[in-house]
Amino acid sequence: MASDQVHQVQQPVRERTAALDGSQGIEPAGLDSHTVFGNTLAWTEDSHALAAGTVLRRLGTSLHGGLPDAEARGRLARFGPNLIATKERARAHVLLVHQLASPIVYLLAAAGALSLYFGDWQEATAVVAVLVVNTGLGFFTELRAVRSVEGLRALGTRSARVRRDGHVRVLAAEELVPGDVVLIEGGDAVPADIRLVEASNLGAGESALTGESVPAEKSADPVAADAHLAERSSMLFRGTLVTRGSGTGVVVATGSGTELGGISHLVEQAEPERSPLERRLERLSGQMVWVVLTMTVLLAGLGVATGKDLRLMTEASIALAVAAIPEGLPIVATLTLARGMWRMARRNALIERLSAVETLGATTVILTDKTGTLTENRMTVRRLSMPSGEQALAEGFSDTASGSERLLRVAVLCNDAFLGQGPGQGSGDPMEQALLRAGRTAGLERASLLRDQPLVRKHAFDAGTRMMATVHASGRGYLIAVKGAPEAVLAASWHVDDGERDRPLDEVGRDLWRRRVEELGTLGLRVIACADRRVDKAGIHPFEELTFLGLIGLEDPAREDVPEAVAACRDAGIRVVMVTGDHAVTARSIAHAVGIARPDDRVMEGGTVDEAADGLQGVAVFARVSPAEKLSLVRAYQERGDVVAMTGDGVNDAPALKQADIGVAMGRRGTDVAREAAAMVLLDDAFPTIVGAIREGRVIFDNIRRFAAYLLACNLSEVMVVGLAVLSALPLPILPLQILYLNLVTDVFPAFALAMGEGRDDILQRPPRDPREPILGRPQWVRIALHAAAMTAATFAALLVGEFWLTLDRASVVTVTFLTLAFAQLWQVFNMRASGSQPFRNEVTRNPWVWAALLLCTVLLVGPAYAPSVGAVLGLVSPDLGMWVLILTASLTPLLLVQLGTMVAGMRKHDGQA
Repeated sequence: MASDQVHQVQQPVRERTAALDGSQGIEPAGLDSHTVFGNTLAWTEDSHALAAGTVLRRLGTSLHGGLPDAEARGRLARFGPNLIATKERARAHVLLVHQLASPIVYLLAAAGALSLYFGDWQEATAVVAVLVVNTGLGFFTELRAVRSVEGLRALGTRSARVRRDGHVRVLAAEELVPGDVVLIEGGDAVPADIRLVEASNLGAGESALTGESVPAEKSADPVAADAHLAERSSMLFRGTLVTRGSGTGVVVATGSGTELGGISHLVEQAEPERSPLERRLERLSGQMVWVVLTMTVLLAGLGVATGKDLRLMTEASIALAVAAIPEGLPIVATLTLARGMWRMARRNALIERLSAVETLGATTVILTDKTGTLTENRMTVRRLSMPSGEQALAEGFSDTASGSERLLRVAVLCNDAFLGQGPGQGSGDPMEQALLRAGRTAGLERASLLRDQPLVRKHAFDAGTRMMATVHASGRGYLIAVKGAPEAVLAASWHVDDGERDRPLDEVGRDLWRRRVEELGTLGLRVIACADRRVDKAGIHPFEELTFLGLIGLEDPAREDVPEAVAACRDAGIRVVMVTGDHAVTARSIAHAVGIARPDDRVMEGGTVDEAADGLQGVAVFARVSPAEKLSLVRAYQERGDVVAMTGDGVNDAPALKQADIGVAMGRRGTDVAREAAAMVLLDDAFPTIVGAIREGRVIFDNIRRFAAYLLACNLSEVMVVGLAVLSALPLPILPLQILYLNLVTDVFPAFALAMGEGRDDILQRPPRDPREPILGRPQWVRIALHAAAMTAATFAALLVGEFWLTLDRASVVTVTFLTLAFAQLWQVFNMRASGSQPFRNEVTRNPWVWAALLLCTVLLVGPAYAPSVGAVLGLVSPDLGMWVLILTASLTPLLLVQLGTMVAGMRKHDGQA
């Protein structure tokens, strides 16, 4: 890291603190009365041009104390929450208009208009009633689904580290107010407009505001008052992303008062996302509209040509078109996706993009990091390795070996984390918190150390150097404290502390320490190294001529539930590969513990990743991998045809997360940059959550395929019944209004029930599907045609038996055919079980929603026949016992035939495999 990249601090720290606080130790006062514009103040608009101390003084706050809680609450009431609506809440009337603007509505309206034209007021009223019910169901279903998705956004709210009453707290970003002192690190999304007070190697991506693709360099120095937005290096703006470094700043504007809030048209242009799955369903429905319209026109012409009544054929054709179009398809699909997203959220998987739901079920490879995902992210210092010897640390240790105090001092000083007085009150990286806890146990409190050796400068951790450094005033000189990856610290060290004096460190000595790193790694410990240097000037490059102090081994045990999840992935045909920046020996140890690596699997280190492109199959662990190499790995697997899920948490993981088919960011320890790039966020950072989300993705796709096949088979049976009647000399076996009613009942409730299925128990014991596989492929269309043909044959059989054997009158025959087709469609839900499943106990029969739907539909179908007023409208009469025997026998026949055929096909498949 070049020294000119580091923000220079000219004043001694005590003088600088007083100057920045702007009060020489006086408690911050409340805001003076000034004009308010949005969530900002008139006199903060030139904050970029003012000295940091002046801005702090004007905002009545203190750098090291922050705002008092009472003052912050008052400002929150005055300025309002720090919110910008990035997506306008869907309005009910817009959703209603969306429901009305559909082919099904146009066709129903046409049917009603024709009924009025022919003077049939009773049928016109019924058509209007069907139109209202159908539109209402679609409206309320879409409204519920949209509100559910909007509610999911609240689970992904951002947080910020803020100083309040002298303590560092993690608050929701919407609670920020002008005057809050915010701590910023690489990977954070900037939560408000902030005037920087301190900055270390700080850079921010501001392309969303300025259009500049290169990250902007940031410092605490004021700039010219007329500087353009892109030139205001002393400011961080809401909605931008911190790409590197760290800093501290004071909030000068929130909510609509920020630069982003002022660009109101960006807020209103957000469009709801449509997943590829939804687009395919809509395309399928649109194609069917034109096919059906063409077909119905031809059938109407043939019907008239064969002597059938023009009025009846016109109404039958329109009703047939309504029956053939699966209007329930997009409605149920929307509900299925929304419900699936909520189920995933309850299992701690927050879907950021709808397209991820479809892709999840096709995942073939998971590239997972180690810390916090496969391990508990519960770091504890277990071993100190120093030139004078090693010390194993148990819980509550107090005695430190020779040389360990200097080692722990550096680990505590070179640290960005904070520890509270009680458990769970700290913040920051878990590893750095573990170092602070080890120092506290040894009597080294960071606050006390900083009083004696004040922090003058900080060089934030950099992925290039893989080290971090802090510079502290110490006597008449300065102390540089460094920690980082062992090989990086060893390469920058010229001397080693032998407990008495610093002696030169040669290559032989470095090799000795490298072997110690491997020894600690075999114990499953994460290893870091510490070094220091005393200098006369604070601006000296921190990563050279260091004195090596030793190694610290931290234990992060593997999660107990990970081995089972890894085994589930293997059963599901999904490979799990560890990709980590940790040492190869440590990574191998954890990989073996959780079942990722087998004895014959290889471990490959960074620097040779490009060479693995042709031999990825045998590699279980990639260690010491850089961000660029992660991206190369994702691309290499994708070029092999894999669907890749990639986990990440850092700002440098963003390119790989974007490239992956499913980018998975960590919700607890992940940076905002990673979350912005990812398609899914793990709220608990746990690997088993990924497996659960993949299962849910498969369930959602199966449910959509299942109810789509059900709807199309039912609708096709109605088309075939009417079409064959028109082409033959037979009278229409089902009346137009009956088609409308039947389509409303059987297209909605059973389809909803199928969409609510929990999935097969063995859904993770089958290989991933091809992502190019359509929702309905050739096997599904063949089954749809066969099932529709069976229901059509049963309906015509009932018609012939009723008319020529039972010699029923016309109204009774129509009643028999209507109820036969209706119940055949209801029993069709049981034909939607997966091939290979048990006929009486499967994902359909175990679904309580299916039984509820069948009961409701039975009441809705039988009720009109026994209610004279409703029956007269639908053209139904009350069936006698003989009619019921015929109805039940004929309607159950397709179910029995399909089930028998499925069993025979299953036995043949089993015999073929044997």
